[in-house]
Amino acid sequence: MTAIRPTAVAGQFYPADFAEANRQLTAFLDGAVAAPCAGRRPKALIAPHAGWVYSGPVAAGAYALVKPFRGSYARVVLLGPSHRVAFQGMALSSADHWASPLGAVALDKDWSRLAGVPGVGVLDQAHAQEHSLEVHVPFLQATLGQFTLLPVVIGDASPDMVAGLLDALWGGPETLIVVSTDLSHYLPYEQCRSTDGATVAAIEHMNPAAIAREGACGRIPVGGLLTVAKRKGLEIVTLDVRNSGDTAGPRDRVVGYGSWALFETEETMDGQTDAIKAAGSTLVDLAWASIRHGLETGAPAAPPPDTSEGRPGVLGRPGAVFVTLTRHGNLRGCIGSVIAWRPLAEDVVDNAFKSAFKDPRFPPLRPEEMDGLTLSLSVLTPPIPMAFQDQEHMLAQLRPRVDGLIIEDGGRRALFLPSVWEQLPDKHQFLAHLKAKAGMAADHWSPGFKASRFQAVEIGK
Repeated sequence: MTAIRPTAVAGQFYPADFAEANRQLTAFLDGAVAAPCAGRRPKALIAPHAGWVYSGPVAAGAYALVKPFRGSYARVVLLGPSHRVAFQGMALSSADHWASPLGAVALDKDWSRLAGVPGVGVLDQAHAQEHSLEVHVPFLQATLGQFTLLPVVIGDASPDMVAGLLDALWGGPETLIVVSTDLSHYLPYEQCRSTDGATVAAIEHMNPAAIAREGACGRIPVGGLLTVAKRKGLEIVTLDVRNSGDTAGPRDRVVGYGSWALFETEETMDGQTDAIKAAGSTLVDLAWASIRHGLETGAPAAPPPDTSEGRPGVLGRPGAVFVTLTRHGNLRGCIGSVIAWRPLAEDVVDNAFKSAFKDPRFPPLRPEEMDGLTLSLSVLTPPIPMAFQDQEHMLAQLRPRVDGLIIEDGGRRALFLPSVWEQLPDKHQFLAHLKAKAGMAADHWSPGFKASRFQAVEIGK
């Protein structure tokens, strides 16, 4: 039997009626403040959670940024503070779906990645009447389309505990992180502006310790996000800061609201590259072990656990890898993943096995072929969507022999690893051949054309 968490504040904080909720969402998103970072794909958002009439315009500034990427986020990790139930740690919901005026949303119940993360448990009481997460769900539905939701209410915890949770749930480009918070509460208008200004500065400098207790009700989940974002080298952009006196209320006692977007950058990619290189020999050993195990048993080897201080290390974080086998200089198998959707160690052992035994271009590897067999890995960093006006603008951003490229349009999709630059050093030829691989004409272009670039860490021995 499917367990559904009913809405707790529909009809109070936001409309319970489908048509009216849609009407308000459309108005908020159409009227959102234009952001200088429009066209870039956020990894994380910070947005407020008061009644829509008060905070909806500010939240819309964040959600308008993800609307152009509808369909590209498969999972949303949604964090917010507890307002009604006092408890220790961080609370998951046991429900299978959450109700919403726009239709029920399925929950991501794969909690295996949270094994070893301290302070996490199921506590439905924390979710039952909590509004800090619920008010975001219709915004997510209106902008993202289909996705699974992993909601977490944060109780008595620390930013470092939340950072450990986010490290485990970070995922790749398929995952959007949303942290819910309002700013100062029930201050006179000018005092609110001053207090919120200090909080904005702390957030922009990614300094959780500088967020005062009265500065944000969600300061703990915000602090956890900022801790991870600073370590990973994300960029943060302030989108909108207002209060209820600016939107729909009197100015004698106001509540502050702000919205921010966080973006993965080239520096983020460089940090991931360094971690992958450091684990290179271990990854290669895993690949060889899986092939030998396959010769003996017909199945890939099991990946080892990899945790450090309760947080997954690089082997346990989502990763995508191509495994290439050659024998006496000739290709003998190549299978890989384009998107990181499972732990890197698991991706390595599975694709190594498939390269040896499941590549449809070759018969399964035989024991006598191990002599002379060589193996190399191409570990892909998460793809970063590109913003461009036309094809020449896109090509100008590509770095030969550095960037791999993924293109997609009209349901067609193809990828070239950075190593393809060795055969196609000209940017126009590189793109033309990639279009041909995707089944597109060499001169194909449309307003819906999308491209993402990535790097590949080459490892072999």
